[in-house]
Amino acid sequence: MKRVFGIKKDKEPPPSIQDASDNITKRGDTVDDKIRKLDAELSRYKEQIKKTRPGPAQEAVKARAMRVLKQKRMYEGQRDMLYNQTFNLDQVSFASEGIKDAQQTMTALKSANKELKGMMKTVKLQDIDSLQDEMMDLMDVSNEIQETLGRSYNVPDDIDEDELMGELDALEADMGLETEAGVPSYLQPDKEPDMEELSLPSAPTGHAGRTNAQAEDELGLPTVPHASIRN
Repeated sequence: MKRVFGIKKDKEPPPSIQDASDNITKRGDTVDDKIRKLDAELSRYKEQIKKTRPGPAQEAVKARAMRVLKQKRMYEGQRDMLYNQTFNLDQVSFASEGIKDAQQTMTALKSANKELKGMMKTVKLQDIDSLQDEMMDLMDVSNEIQETLGRSYNVPDDIDEDELMGELDALEADMGLETEAGVPSYLQPDKEPDMEELSLPSAPTGHAGRTNAQAEDELGLPTVPHASIRN
């Protein structure tokens, strides 16, 4: 049966844009080589025309140069056409790559969207609000605990604030007076008492003085009589 109907051949995949661009580039390189050869040939003919005298020989060289020049113009036209095709293929390739990039971006966005939806199902706004309220309550309780622990045990609760403010004003007034005087009173040196200010009694004279001296000592206490020993 295979000999009668033959074997179905697999279709070759169509060439890609890059393959077509590579083929056109190779053709363009071949055309450039031909143009360079024609340029070299034209240069040789130009030298021959300069060296040849006017006449049939010079005209024959000019005819060959014209033929080469026409071929060069033809190849240059082909080269320009190939360059235009390459430019068009490059634009198509750029657009195709842009579409592929857009497709990949859309696929990535869809995957990220699906993942975010799955994550949002596990996180609820109400749970976050409740958690925030609980944290605020805990912080308030913690502050109350710190304030309670920081209270002083020696400060009574029935202190009159107006009385404290009056004492504070009086203290500020005293401090102002001391500042005006220059040196606070508690920093001033003790003054020696003046003898006149003490008003001490005058020293006793004569018998009376001795009697008084015997009667009282310096501290105002009665003196002790001294016994005399006779031989």
